Amino acid sequence: MVAHVYRKVVREIAKATVKPRLARNKDVASNFRALFAQSGRPEDAQLFQHDMQNALTFMQSQREYKALLERYNPLIDLTAEERIEATARRVGLNMPKTHAPDS
Repeated sequence: MVAHVYRKVVREIAKATVKPRLARNKDVASNFRALFAQSGRPEDAQLFQHDMQNALTFMQSQREYKALLERYNPLIDLTAEERIEATARRVGLNMPKTHAPDS
């Protein structure tokens, strides 16, 4: 059963990153691998599996939150100036061109 949770965690880590596999941070995978390697004691197995299921749920929720944020708030990753221009365009206005003193 631990192997099943481990595979789910590895898949979720792969889904969470946008970098190619070779460019990913190796520490995250090695830390999870070490946690699962230390989980060999049967008395802690139930608690460990519960903790890893919580971590998995957290990673899935974060991925879903990010997708919803990008879908319903498309201006989230714009600068303040770009956000103002996009808002003005949304209501049918164009921002005036600002004067650049050096030109």
